[in-house]
Amino acid sequence: MEIKVVFDKETINERLHIGWGLSVLIDNKILFDTGEKGEWLLQNMGAMGINPDDIESVIISHDHWDHTGGLESLLRAKKKKTIVYICSGFSEKLKELITSCGGEPVEVKKFQEIGKNIYTTGEIPGTYKGASMPEQAVVLKTENGLSVITGCAHPGILEILGEVRKHFKKEQLFFVMGGFHLLEKDTGEIASIVDRFKTMKVEKVGPCHCSGPEAEKIFAKEYGENFVMVKAGEIVSI
Repeated sequence: MEIKVVFDKETINERLHIGWGLSVLIDNKILFDTGEKGEWLLQNMGAMGINPDDIESVIISHDHWDHTGGLESLLRAKKKKTIVYICSGFSEKLKELITSCGGEPVEVKKFQEIGKNIYTTGEIPGTYKGASMPEQAVVLKTENGLSVITGCAHPGILEILGEVRKHFKKEQLFFVMGGFHLLEKDTGEIASIVDRFKTMKVEKVGPCHCSGPEAEKIFAKEYGENFVMVKAGEIVSI
């Protein structure tokens, strides 16, 4: 299975737009988040040879502009109705937007399989600046073990991994990537989280987006060759 990074704050290809937000394509058919701007998302997809009509469904991690910004443009660019998996706690405005653009919003509350060996954690409670910010993450099951993709990890990256562990008690945690939301954490807190990753036997890591430069630096130092650079244009085999 492959993960293609369509949008992030850094890139390996000068032709690709970068900015605040995240978007990754899973197994060439499921798009996880849509970055901050529709025009940039579609242009990046074009540069990477990704046809919007080949995308079977979309998963939105949480209801923030930098993860939903490209959704309207993507849905309008597609010729057929597309399922968009959202948390039930997302705003009515987003739900109405999906419908008005020809999409089909599907609300998830609990852990469920949405494709062969592709799962959503379901809605996990989180907060942002004192307000409720429910979020879901994606779990991919391959021969190497489990890979987890997070949008911003507002519920807490360790809490998300703990939720995954409730449903997969024995499988190896092979790869964890995405936004870990550690920008405002000090080095001690970050080091403690890295230690927990190792205790949970997470084999590879790829923090990006809102993880923060200090967290990326510490993870890179501790994980060495098992640290994966996540930039727009990258293709990660899991």
